Amino acid sequence: MSSREYTVVGAGAIGGTLAWHLARAGHPVTVVDADAAHVAAIARDGVILERGGVRTPQPVAAAHTPDEVHAPLGRVLLAVKAQATGTAAGWIAGRLAADGYVVSLQNGLNEELIASHVGAERTVGAFVDLFADVLAPGVIGDGGAGAIAIGEMDGTVSARVRELAADLGAWGPVEVTGNVPGYLWAKLGFGAMLTATALADDAMGDLLDRHRPAAHALAREVFAVAAAEGVTLEPFDAFEPSAYVDGADPGKSASATDRLVAWLRTQTKTRSGIWRDIVVRRRPTEVPTQYGPVVATAERHGIEVPVLRLLLGQLAEVEADASSMGESRVERLDAAAANGPVR
Repeated sequence: MSSREYTVVGAGAIGGTLAWHLARAGHPVTVVDADAAHVAAIARDGVILERGGVRTPQPVAAAHTPDEVHAPLGRVLLAVKAQATGTAAGWIAGRLAADGYVVSLQNGLNEELIASHVGAERTVGAFVDLFADVLAPGVIGDGGAGAIAIGEMDGTVSARVRELAADLGAWGPVEVTGNVPGYLWAKLGFGAMLTATALADDAMGDLLDRHRPAAHALAREVFAVAAAEGVTLEPFDAFEPSAYVDGADPGKSASATDRLVAWLRTQTKTRSGIWRDIVVRRRPTEVPTQYGPVVATAERHGIEVPVLRLLLGQLAEVEADASSMGESRVERLDAAAANGPVR
């Protein structure tokens, strides 16, 4: 395998995990992150991946804060939080080589914003479903298996995408796809379900199992918007989006949720990254940035999304006061799913 250089911008759960695997496979990896303590730890010890209580360090070629980077950037893997996309893409644009490109390894619909900074021809789409967390400066906890799909946003299959998929295969199976939007919108439905579990302090699988009306309604609302946009949804991991679209057979929805809950219970990461941002890291979540475009698109198509709107309102309250977290909030979503919005 050829050794190719990569710059990972945002070395958190996703970026740190992929940086570790790429470096492990022999690729020169430069890590760029705004957290000076995180960067210092990686520069000193490498990226450390923790699995089952065992920590394995992997040196990288370099680790920098953004103000320390001046050389042209080639293959850029962008893994910052969604709300930081504009700032990061603007920073990259001033440094991106003429033949360089940016891959959005993020949550949400960020490719259009990235393209506005670096150009559509230098923007590669990607879907990532990774179960990982930053445990300490330089330390990434591997929380279980996931999925990655990569493709050009115009639906073509290019040499650079095949090359990238082969290199990221150091992490695990990577699919080359002509339908990145289908994965991203499917993940938005799945993500809305998991976001609801961040309103309470319990395992994702258990909360999802107990609050199926809310979970099903959230996915159904997101997928109604996707349908209006002409998106063909793609399944991934144990998630079957076709089970939650308008008109889906309730028995199919129930069976799909049974399988999803069983799969979530096999993951060592039991709580969402959103929950961790609120409870552990005490920082704003990326949920408003992820779902703002969904709500705006729903409005444009005249589609009602009352449960999603209630979820966003409930999450804002919990972000403002983590002590207000509780399962009664998820119960309100159940009630909204059955009876319309609860105020």
